[in-house]
Amino acid sequence: MKLSIDHLVIAAADLASGTEYVAELLGIAPQAGGAHPRMGTHNRVLGLADGVYLEVIAIDPDAPPPERPRWFGLDQGDIRARLEQGPFLAHWAARVEAPLDLTRMQAEHPDRIAPVIPMTRGDLRWRLTVPDDGSLPAWHEAGHTVGDGLLPTLIQWDVDAYPGVSLPRQPLKLARLTGSHPQAGLLRQGLTWMGAETLIDLEQSNGPPRLRAQIDTPQGLKTLA
Repeated sequence: MKLSIDHLVIAAADLASGTEYVAELLGIAPQAGGAHPRMGTHNRVLGLADGVYLEVIAIDPDAPPPERPRWFGLDQGDIRARLEQGPFLAHWAARVEAPLDLTRMQAEHPDRIAPVIPMTRGDLRWRLTVPDDGSLPAWHEAGHTVGDGLLPTLIQWDVDAYPGVSLPRQPLKLARLTGSHPQAGLLRQGLTWMGAETLIDLEQSNGPPRLRAQIDTPQGLKTLA
């Protein structure tokens, strides 16, 4: 697979706190995005350079509970506990480009790629991988499972004007995406199989898994974490 970084995911207890976190750190507030009725979430978005964008996502308090677990682990206890401490960089998505087809890839490798969910929001149409339990994607090997937000969700846009193209590009650039994990070697195996090993720099750590994004801003280099 040949993949590109599509977007960064900031999880927040609510959109206001997530927007404030990004605006205070990067100097520019994300703009209105929209709702995802199928997942019971809504978002705000911010265009960066090079076709990358940032998404602030939160459970939509005005939406009825979805019929399935929400994506990005938003219904899970560990994510909810961390959200009580404030917004954080929870995840990232890697874009699959034609002529590759994400749905076909998943059908060929159901043990490696989570189910593909079709989504719409306004004029946007896309497909992305979401485990049935709503958890963050994981790599399974020899009885071990590793993910923790560092293994990307795969996304394929079915429109030309996807957010990385259509959003106003702010004077912000993703300089480096890094991660630390106690099972970095196993995680690297999954990234290599996916073709994403060059998109994120991984290091071994005895502490909890962490994802960080260094962003070039007019005020200097800032770190989303």
